[in-house]
Amino acid sequence: MSELSHIDEAGRPRMVDVTAKPDTEREAVAKGLVRMKAATFEMIKKGDMAKGDVLTVAQLAGIMATKETPHLIPLCHPVLVGESRVEFRLDEAESTVEITATVKSSGKTGVEMEALTAVAVAALTIYDMCKAVDRGIHVENIRLVAKSGGKSGTVKLE
Repeated sequence: MSELSHIDEAGRPRMVDVTAKPDTEREAVAKGLVRMKAATFEMIKKGDMAKGDVLTVAQLAGIMATKETPHLIPLCHPVLVGESRVEFRLDEAESTVEITATVKSSGKTGVEMEALTAVAVAALTIYDMCKAVDRGIHVENIRLVAKSGGKSGTVKLE
């Protein structure tokens, strides 16, 4: 088993020291899915949800979450976010909203956690705004799909 970078010699958690690493352009893309009843999907599409415009609020929540990631994930470094995009693809046949978050930065550490957090919070926002009309909403398959920059270079997982 390889050594865990977030554990010190005594087995205690620690933030990894990245001060000696060079700054590089970083990008991460994450995706997730929110599945719901067809009637709920139609309400989102038409903007008929009582709490307001679901996708606009979820988009803003995801972007805000990107910037708050180090406050939510204990050992995550604060990074200077250069760009955070949260986009939606609506699939009427499946009654799903696919969320894609893309985060860019120039720095010493990657932005995978920021992209994943953006997707998770956008999905939870959709859930929160629609739960009154649909208790069976599913948040599914939040995952990293690509990252670039740093020592590992470009990694495409999908």
